[in-house]
Amino acid sequence: MAINSSYNEATQPYLKISIADTFSGYWFMGFAFLSADDKRGRRQFGRWPWKYQDGGDPADGRDPGIADRSGFSEHSYQIRKISEKSALNFRDHYQDTLMYTLNEKTLEPFRMLKTAFREQDEYYLLTVVASAVEQDDLLRNLLYSIVLLYLLILVSVFVINNLLLKKIWTPFYVLLTKLKRFRLEDQKQILLPVTNVTEFQELSKGVNELVVQAINSYTGQKQFIENASHELQTPLAISLSRLEMLSEEAGLSGQHSELIGHVISDLKRMGRLNSSLLLLTRIESRQYAEVEKIEVGGIIDKLVDDFSDFAALRNISVRVAKDEEFQLLISRDLAQVLFSNLIKNALVHNKNGGTLGVEIKDGRVRISNTSESGAMDPGKIFRRFEKGGAENVGTGLGLAIAKSIAELYGFALTYEYDGMHHFCFSS
Repeated sequence: MAINSSYNEATQPYLKISIADTFSGYWFMGFAFLSADDKRGRRQFGRWPWKYQDGGDPADGRDPGIADRSGFSEHSYQIRKISEKSALNFRDHYQDTLMYTLNEKTLEPFRMLKTAFREQDEYYLLTVVASAVEQDDLLRNLLYSIVLLYLLILVSVFVINNLLLKKIWTPFYVLLTKLKRFRLEDQKQILLPVTNVTEFQELSKGVNELVVQAINSYTGQKQFIENASHELQTPLAISLSRLEMLSEEAGLSGQHSELIGHVISDLKRMGRLNSSLLLLTRIESRQYAEVEKIEVGGIIDKLVDDFSDFAALRNISVRVAKDEEFQLLISRDLAQVLFSNLIKNALVHNKNGGTLGVEIKDGRVRISNTSESGAMDPGKIFRRFEKGGAENVGTGLGLAIAKSIAELYGFALTYEYDGMHHFCFSS
């Protein structure tokens, strides 16, 4: 996927500044228009009475038609004649009132002043009004403008994030999706998206180098495991064969025969340990990629039959209870190893004349056994080389292998103790 974009970290601040300047300019223009409209609405009441008008006397700046103005249709005042008695008894009066405005076509509050004055032996009543809402309208317009600016900024941020930035970050999310789906066991390199963004090019290059190194390391580890399995098992098998032939030679003393027997036993244990460690390494490196749907009950029945002779030798009673079919999507070989290790562990650590129970119910397998030992530490029992007792001659890897197999497929394997040891496996 090719993204033709020259956007990078250096151009991002300029984009933000341009957007901010654009919206700020629009906001100031709108606010100026609202303020000018409000000012035009206030001009309908005309000029103050003492301002010079065309046709008046330029010497004193008076308008000779002032005394004839008796209404508010064009000015913010009115004048009418009153008697001398009324004028002498009149006191200046302030009041709030409502007046109908032609421009707004509504009633608005005004502040009114009434006063009397004398002019050329004539008495007049002067009424002056001033709008009381001009400041309120200005604040209201300012508030509306700020709210509008805030909404425009929110909309612009939303649009930029969901259109422009989403398109710009497409290569990154494509790369992230491919990294989540990447599996070492497939040994396939990631096909990285093509982009002109410098930062994404460097990221893609670094990821590609890392993937190549991981694949090479995985391949080398896999080859080492295969070589180790062959190179170690072969000399062990040859040594065991020669020692067994030596033990059959005539003329060996009893002490020599006993020493040879111990060496053979140690070599066999070394072989089992080598096989267990190699198996554990294969599991943890995810070399068992093939899975199939298996029926757990059938595997349990076969394993119980395989271990029946060992159980009879120690007089251990084995009971299997299956209330339902239990199927798993897992490698068949690993499933056999997992349940074989659990059953073998329950037999080895059991007591003579004890019991072993296998229960398949509610989507889980519960393997229980009696023992002469008490409760084990749940935090240590699945560790490598953790043994139940000093008399145990096992490798100490059986439960660790079972735990690794369960974790490989996202299953759960837990330990409980209530007088008996319980190992619970659930999908």
